Amino acid sequence: QVQLVESGGGLVQVGGSLRVSCVASGCTFNGYSMAWFCQAPGKDREFVAGISRSNGNTYYADSVKGRFTISRDNAKNTLYLQMNNVQPEDTAVYYCAARQNNGIPTSTREYPTWGQGTQVTVSS
Repeated sequence: QVQLVESGGGLVQVGGSLRVSCVASGCTFNGYSMAWFCQAPGKDREFVAGISRSNGNTYYADSVKGRFTISRDNAKNTLYLQMNNVQPEDTAVYYCAARQNNGIPTSTREYPTWGQGTQVTVSS
């Protein structure tokens, strides 16, 4: 059974940087497409970025393009999200998600496996 554990969240100032990580276990990591979602208080969980299993293609929400970078290290079974120039609206719980099919859908329904989340708070 696939398990995902996020880490690296915390408090960061506006304009600063933070990297969150997600370690996968119980699976062949390179057989999964991965994504990051975020959920702010009172809002729906929304897509942030994704990376395919096959060729490492990436896809980003418009709100984070040019600021966030998703990457994966298959040897370490780890997914990363490098967050630069963070803004107050980036404050949320960040979740990693996995799917065995290829592609990078933006709907939460397409990802059967989720981590527990890590809180990112941007202070102004």
